[in-house]
Amino acid sequence: MSWKPWIHSFTDYLRLERSLSSHSVSAYAGDVEKLAGYLGDASPPGAVSPDQLLSFIHELHQAGISARTQARIISGLRAFFHFLLVEDVIQNDPTSKLESPRTGRKLPEVLSVEEIDGMLSAIDLSQPMGQRNKAIIETLYGCGLRVSELLDLKISDIFRREGFVRVTGKGNKERIIPIGRSALKQIDLYLQSTRPTLPVQKAYRDHVFLNRNGRALSRVMIFHITRDLCRAAGIRKRVSPHTFRHSFATHLVEGGADLRAVQDMLGHESITTTEIYTHLSREYLRENLLSYHPRANTSP
Repeated sequence: MSWKPWIHSFTDYLRLERSLSSHSVSAYAGDVEKLAGYLGDASPPGAVSPDQLLSFIHELHQAGISARTQARIISGLRAFFHFLLVEDVIQNDPTSKLESPRTGRKLPEVLSVEEIDGMLSAIDLSQPMGQRNKAIIETLYGCGLRVSELLDLKISDIFRREGFVRVTGKGNKERIIPIGRSALKQIDLYLQSTRPTLPVQKAYRDHVFLNRNGRALSRVMIFHITRDLCRAAGIRKRVSPHTFRHSFATHLVEGGADLRAVQDMLGHESITTTEIYTHLSREYLRENLLSYHPRANTSP
């Protein structure tokens, strides 16, 4: 039993049965391919032992692979051997006693309300795509969308009277998210002023955000828009389009929003994923204490 056909079957399983994105499927398959390259066909998938896995992880450590990347690779291997269990290829899971390295919790970068306002103010509305870009930033921040959700947002998904948008997230799961007046106003201005001037292609008539050619925007384009606005606003943080999602959630938690409500709006399967924003909120409070309390930095 060679590795290649089972890795191929594994990717089909991830895509069809677990509905993972192409990016996630590629990452998982890459993790298994690393193990296959290390062991070779002399040790087929059905004969891998826990000791061989430990040796593989040790090899990654010796090669200077970060603890976070090691943990991700182990996660991919666990998924693969679970798949082999389901397929009755193996009777015992060799990853059952494999421990992930401690990575610590890395808090994501967050923009302040003032920084987001600065980015919005830096948009040149006299430029052809200025209004579109303003609507994009307002929507990312106002709804906490993933980039893929923004790119796939349809005009028919916007319910103005009710104040909601419908998005399709990971695993093709739909959810309803409130949308504020500011984001709705900027979207409407874009739909009324900029979008009618574009040569909209038939396949994209219902897409909200389009490029100059009337087609769907790419992830790279959203990244470039974000990067250019950061520079224009003089922001030195490492900002990506996903930063607006982190900022959306953090500002909600800081304002006292219920964590379960934030979880639903973000589309997190587990509340533990959402709980990172409580840590961000505590750090925000601590920074405010150190910055503004008269006794915060006084020596005893």
